[in-house]
Amino acid sequence: MTAKPAAAAARATVYGYPRQGQNRELKKAIEGFWKGRVTADALRETAAELRRTNWRQLAEAGVHEVPTGDFSYYDHVLDTSVMLGAVPERHREAVATDPLDGYFAMARGTQDVAPLEMTKWFDTNYHHLVPELGPDTVFTADPSKQVAEVKEALALGLVARPVLVGPITYLLLAKPAPGVAADFQPLTLLDRVLPVYAEVLAALKAAGAEWVQLDEPALVQDRTPADLNAVARAYRDLGALTDRSKLLVASYFGRLGEALQVLAAAPVEGLALDFTEAGSANLKDLAAVGGLPGKRLVAGVVNGRNIWINDYQKSLTTLGTLLGLADRVDVAASCSLLHVPIDAAAERDIDPQVRRWLAFARQKTREISVLARGLAQGTDSIAPELAANRADLASRANSALTHDPAVRTRTAAITGTDGRRAQPYAERAAAQRAHLGLPLLPTTTIGSFPQTDELRVARADLRAGRIDVAGYEQRIKAEIGEVISSQEKTGIDVLVHGEPERNDMVQYFAEQLTGYLATQYGWVQSYGTRYVRPPVLAGDISRPEPMTVRWTSYAQSLTSKPVKGMLTGPVTMLAWSFVRDDRPLGDTARQVALALRDEVNDLEAAGTSVIQVDEPALRETLPLRVDDHADYLTWATESFRLTVSGVRPDTQIHTHMCYAEFGDIVQAIDDLDADVISLEAARSHMQVARELAAHHYPREAGPGIWDIHSPRIPSTREAASLLRRGLDAIPAERLWVNPDCGLKTRGWTETRASLENLVAAAHEVRADLSAHNS
Repeated sequence: MTAKPAAAAARATVYGYPRQGQNRELKKAIEGFWKGRVTADALRETAAELRRTNWRQLAEAGVHEVPTGDFSYYDHVLDTSVMLGAVPERHREAVATDPLDGYFAMARGTQDVAPLEMTKWFDTNYHHLVPELGPDTVFTADPSKQVAEVKEALALGLVARPVLVGPITYLLLAKPAPGVAADFQPLTLLDRVLPVYAEVLAALKAAGAEWVQLDEPALVQDRTPADLNAVARAYRDLGALTDRSKLLVASYFGRLGEALQVLAAAPVEGLALDFTEAGSANLKDLAAVGGLPGKRLVAGVVNGRNIWINDYQKSLTTLGTLLGLADRVDVAASCSLLHVPIDAAAERDIDPQVRRWLAFARQKTREISVLARGLAQGTDSIAPELAANRADLASRANSALTHDPAVRTRTAAITGTDGRRAQPYAERAAAQRAHLGLPLLPTTTIGSFPQTDELRVARADLRAGRIDVAGYEQRIKAEIGEVISSQEKTGIDVLVHGEPERNDMVQYFAEQLTGYLATQYGWVQSYGTRYVRPPVLAGDISRPEPMTVRWTSYAQSLTSKPVKGMLTGPVTMLAWSFVRDDRPLGDTARQVALALRDEVNDLEAAGTSVIQVDEPALRETLPLRVDDHADYLTWATESFRLTVSGVRPDTQIHTHMCYAEFGDIVQAIDDLDADVISLEAARSHMQVARELAAHHYPREAGPGIWDIHSPRIPSTREAASLLRRGLDAIPAERLWVNPDCGLKTRGWTETRASLENLVAAAHEVRADLSAHNS
């Protein structure tokens, strides 16, 4: 049956595009600027060329309306703070003196001034800078970046739509500024911020923008009646403006829910909805409110967060249904393409047939264009594309790569006792104290040590054949020896081997597990200039042989102090991969857990007494709606326990989490039943320690006292002050001393100095406690 063309020709668009460039040109330019090797003008020109390249690629792929303003040197939420004049007091002088240097100071801090706090962007692995607001915050409009970029795109002859973080989401993402009462609600500043948005909208209209997109992803979370009233008021007032472009309010990452009726009634010209994450729910809700008569609907039917090809027939069915629910239906990805790599065609090491299952940003824009053409001109116009799509979907469904009967049999045999340690925590803690003999306030690090240029060169030389395996392994041994020696000289109590052999905490394991595919150019932004290459979890998972035992055992042979075995946990292995979408996540998590369980048991058998299984993604993967939390947390915590429950009581199990809001998963942290947990706490001033105390968390914890995402070196006094704050919440006999996160991105000079101060702080506080108790 041939689908009829849409009454109004559907257009293709996207909400955002990867910023970095195919070869991470932006990262290299920014880091060169920080080091003084690249001028500000050269950095700006690199950025401008990347924007032009992105827009041209989009236009050539058939995208009718390109986004502007989504490009950022560091973070789009930080850009919004600059646009609104919401610069923290401690950074105003730097921003006034040099806006670019001041911008990066807000993101990274300086030796004397702390940066903004960083946390996860909803349930993604992208990190944003948290706005700091208070009752005295004064907003002032600075739309210069947004205006300049829309003019750039228009000058190329393109139809351009500026993209802004919407006022509701911006205020809901903010937190009270330092010194402001903890119960201050930034949303109370709505009446102050709306006139500033009005100025920005007027400036964008004057620059030639026909439409402006206001992103409101916070509305897919559970919202209170007060929140929804604020949404109604915000878009009533913005919609009533006469000096503005047409407004497209965009939501993504799930079901819009109660906010849909509010926005449908608002005087805005268009809405953008996600029809992938919660497609059936949004479709049902849209019909229930009577559709969007007289409005534009941008339908996100191509998944903007994963890398699997679209099912054209399924998407066209959804789009066909939507045609009767809006004045005009356009086609888009479900969210910004910031969350996927740039081009799957560059992945020449992946089997060509398997590569046809993959869609990165460039492939997704072509998918959007094909669907828009099919919607506008009928399915006969895309018959060859439909046939090829059906063949590729069938190839994936029937591939041996996606099915391993032995793995599925083992997973099906899991019992409830497999996921529980045999002894209660109190019994384990006593055995571990006797076995490890650690001092009060033991010191440790999170895992990785600086990845030097020499290590990267050695890895590249091995890949290129310029050195052999033996030569590479000698280099790794030398680095491990240096890491162990440095920690012993510093006085660290529980050591790590530094992970010099690892390219990434997920990719390293993925390359040694069946069912995973590795990419060469699949970079996505985690934060700032930190880019990662998430592996592709394509099939059933198993571990052919030990992955970490050799290097951990070698490190342990160099010292009498305990050396932690370091693994990445099952939830993070899923969350920081592009995970398969043809199996329930819980089933895949159990497969990964069983593979890691084998590794944990082998580490223990080799003499490793402390094993850390990192789960930094536990919070970020939490569903955005409370009703969905219980099911997720059940399989997530079960998979962690399944990983570690086979060890003896005197083997100490650690876990680590960072840069997320932990307050709403404290019970889940407890349910992990780890003996020790280390958490990010420096930027949030020990907030998580207070949350653990409020929950009466019964096990050991190490809230971080060194913010490793900033180049500044914390003084002994500063570290001791944070440690004492930790003691206010956690008893000394259960408190550990550690950085916030791994040290991979730091240099050796700052690492040595910071760790020396951290250890000195621990000694100072230990002495105080000893004097107090004597």
